Amino acid sequence: MITNKAKYALKSMIALARNYGNGPMVIEDISRAENIPRKFLEAILCELKNAGLLQSRKGKGGGYELHRSPDHITMATILRIIDGPIAPLPCVSLNFYEPCHDCADEMSCTLHRMLIAVRDANLAILETTSLREMASELVLA
Repeated sequence: MITNKAKYALKSMIALARNYGNGPMVIEDISRAENIPRKFLEAILCELKNAGLLQSRKGKGGGYELHRSPDHITMATILRIIDGPIAPLPCVSLNFYEPCHDCADEMSCTLHRMLIAVRDANLAILETTSLREMASELVLA
């Protein structure tokens, strides 16, 4: 399950992808359109900016916009920035691996093998679905 913060990050990034090439969007417009609390959205957009996905301009005509094409930003990238590991347990994480301290042997652990399959199924979608696809609603049916 993803956090509300990740859900709001995805929704705001999709809104920015829909606006890509039309200049920056102000926080108030994103907040209102996506029903995201403004203060929470400010923190999320700041985090995404610090990670290099967004750029911002201050003053009149300012706001936030994608730093690169929505074709080159995946759902997995956004989720990792906001929520960290995508894997259901650290012992099956590709980027944040940690062994389980209560498991004697990962290779004989049935749960480990099953959760690798869950991780791989999730990543098959999240790593290949771009913001452009989400913005144009060309996602899986």
